[in-house]
Amino acid sequence: MGLVISFIIIGLLLLFAEILIIPGVGVAGILGILALAGSCVYAFLEVSTTAGIITTVSVVVLLVILTIYVLRAKTWKRISLETNIDSKAISDVKVSVGDEGKTITRLAPMGQAVIGGESMEVKAMEGMIDSNVEVVVVMIDDNKIYVKPKENNF
Repeated sequence: MGLVISFIIIGLLLLFAEILIIPGVGVAGILGILALAGSCVYAFLEVSTTAGIITTVSVVVLLVILTIYVLRAKTWKRISLETNIDSKAISDVKVSVGDEGKTITRLAPMGQAVIGGESMEVKAMEGMIDSNVEVVVVMIDDNKIYVKPKENNF
């Protein structure tokens, strides 16, 4: 009977680990189900029919209790991360709308450009811009610098 109880405990621990620690249908869940089924089969074959019925009912009740415990909202609140990241990156580079520069790499749509003597990451406002093209800053939003090709007026 000790082997049956051991299989039940191991099976429940593996299922609990599968649900809360290792999500997904994986090895721990399959081994947990096999351990629980094995405990029922072993109780029927090696102990007695009455022990098998008691073991099966016990396993079903324990699985229902585990399912109810896992589906409660409090269970997930205890293990979930409650912090929010509301900080923003601070840029040392001073760039303003209207500044001009030159692309170093192709902007597809992100790439590198030199603006005000500093190399920085910029984003093309529309489409793609080749390298070594004169650009002008058209918008700055959350430390993202948007550029467009400079229009040459002859």
